[in-house]
Amino acid sequence: MGDQLAKGEEFEKKAEKKLTGWGLFGSKYEDAADLFEKAANSFKLAKSWDKAGSTYLKLANCHLKLESKHEAAQAYVEAAHCYKKTNITESVSCLDHAVNLFCDIGRLSMAARYLKEIAELHESEQNIEQAVVYYEKSADFYENEEVTTSANQCKQKVAQFAAQLEQYQKSIEIYEEIARQSLSNNLLKYGVKGHLLNAGICQLCKGDVIAITNALERYQELDPTFSGTREYRFLADIAAAIDEEDIGKFTDVVKEFDSMTPLDSWKTTLLLRVKEKLKAKELEEDDLT
Repeated sequence: MGDQLAKGEEFEKKAEKKLTGWGLFGSKYEDAADLFEKAANSFKLAKSWDKAGSTYLKLANCHLKLESKHEAAQAYVEAAHCYKKTNITESVSCLDHAVNLFCDIGRLSMAARYLKEIAELHESEQNIEQAVVYYEKSADFYENEEVTTSANQCKQKVAQFAAQLEQYQKSIEIYEEIARQSLSNNLLKYGVKGHLLNAGICQLCKGDVIAITNALERYQELDPTFSGTREYRFLADIAAAIDEEDIGKFTDVVKEFDSMTPLDSWKTTLLLRVKEKLKAKELEEDDLT
């Protein structure tokens, strides 16, 4: 490791010397770029992530001087991946630079990919609001490039977080839109009932029984096979339990569904919110009697 670090420092010194020395404008930046790349690789092998990151930034600057925007963007991505191990803020900043450069040269699918990566970094830091912003941007770019599956993955993340932040209507609209799109695609059809289940659970969180009933009718019109699914039965039974203000029934319906199709933590969290509202309503009515 030690000798890789020394090697990296040696390459870096030579690169700096190229930049400050005499020489033709283009060739000195090309020569320096080669040396910075070698230095960065040595720092990576030495697991000296901050030094590798800062060296990739110097490499990006050389490529920008040479007006090689694609290479500069790739160097920013490399820098981001090094900083990812030590400094998330710096990693996000490098990816932002890369995205801007990929946009400049019309590489929108690359921009979409790294916008999604920024979203994932924010998510890993529990910075949900910023994660949502970047997942939305990434979904837009993927849609422009007609990469529907990736666009939908990002949209589902937005819907998931919107519901966590109690922005239920936003979440409902996204899941319903994805369900509608998926119906016209044979490969995606099988996922429709899952999207409608998610939308339905968000409807339950809003606590409006009439809206839930209307939504279920709408989902049947959208997909006539939906009324024959366990997901539909589950939503209808939960809606009935809410209407009857019957916590026992609510719990039984959830338990039964969970025993056949285990509920993930997102669904469990939202259903617990519905149950708490139901409990609060029950207590309120007990107080009044």
